[in-house]
Amino acid sequence: MAKKLPKGIRENKGTYEARAMVNGVKICLYSSDLDHLIEEFNQAKEKVKNSIDYRKTMITLNEWFEEWFAEVKAHKVKETSIHPMKNNFKRTFGFYIGSKKLKDIKPLDVQRALNTMEQEGISNSAMREALGRLRECMEFAVGNQMIASNPCLIVEVPWTYKKAKEEIALTQEEQNALLNEVEDSWYKEMFYFMCLTGVRVGELGGLQWSDIDFSKKCITIRRSLSCSYCNGKKREMLVSPKTVNSTRQIPFLGEMEEVLKSQKEKQKRLKAELGERWRSGEEFSDLVFTTGMGSPCSRYIVDKEVKKVIKRIREKEAVLAVQEQREPKIIRDFHPHTLRHTFATRCFENKMEPKVVQSLLGHSSISITLNIYTHVLDNKMDEEIKKFGVAKTQNDPYSKINVGKVRITAKSHC
Repeated sequence: MAKKLPKGIRENKGTYEARAMVNGVKICLYSSDLDHLIEEFNQAKEKVKNSIDYRKTMITLNEWFEEWFAEVKAHKVKETSIHPMKNNFKRTFGFYIGSKKLKDIKPLDVQRALNTMEQEGISNSAMREALGRLRECMEFAVGNQMIASNPCLIVEVPWTYKKAKEEIALTQEEQNALLNEVEDSWYKEMFYFMCLTGVRVGELGGLQWSDIDFSKKCITIRRSLSCSYCNGKKREMLVSPKTVNSTRQIPFLGEMEEVLKSQKEKQKRLKAELGERWRSGEEFSDLVFTTGMGSPCSRYIVDKEVKKVIKRIREKEAVLAVQEQREPKIIRDFHPHTLRHTFATRCFENKMEPKVVQSLLGHSSISITLNIYTHVLDNKMDEEIKKFGVAKTQNDPYSKINVGKVRITAKSHC
């Protein structure tokens, strides 16, 4: 019985012939050795499949995005930004049109995907970020002759009016209540530091003792603590700050020197007590603010402590209200970033110049700083309006001039 030949191969007078059409490319091979021919035939088909012609026809958006991101984008962004960027794409365009072939994606497909995202509650900022990344990805595909034109150029993110979240600042009374509540806490100095500097939570976690100059009474912000999860595993690392302007110097303000010396002494004492149980590794051995066991103060830790403080203040207020037979005061929710906004508000209340506040906060643009300034002004609107006078004062320097006798010429005789 004759041996059954693989698909695409036939025998003709003792010679084997292999023929196939792969993505419009004709493959034709001959050999008297069947095994050798089969191996060459499979290699030829695989080679054609991996060629640019095959990729033009068969590669999907998700496949191309992964290749583009790995070869082009990943080298231009922080390591800590890679995972969030890829996740944003996967839950937006990757989910809605990622399985479509790259060559088949039209502007209408992109617009429909955006419209669906908007209907399903994906935020406007997430859609804009994803569209910007898709535009880059598609533009690179055009440059590599994978597609003829970029399908993202004429599409628009659906506009939906949503009231912006109001960024609150603590009043001085609320700030005092916060600091009173943490008086006996391990994190007392951390909260004082945030109120006196307005640093970001990541900058707080990344601050090292080598960044503090007690002789010049100055703090240098030069790194940030990043915490991310990859495949369920927590990863903490020290990275460069958010923007170029984030690297900055902050002078000691208020009780700063006393606060830092207290933190240094307290940390030194606890390190001696715990010995080998102190958890900071070599990378985090010089951190200013840590947990009570020496671990870095991540965003999660700081947020948790803020919630604990709010809870304790509310409990005490509830007891006091019962004792005084009144309704309890409303204790507002806030988060760690609120203390940054609060610091800026205190600065403006004390008549600091906006450019100085921008420098202290490390804002990339003065407009961000002025937005906070506007909020402060809004709260003082009634008080400021009263300062405005009248359109016409009683002392009018022009009242005695007879306008009819004054000759006005185009050319001055001065």
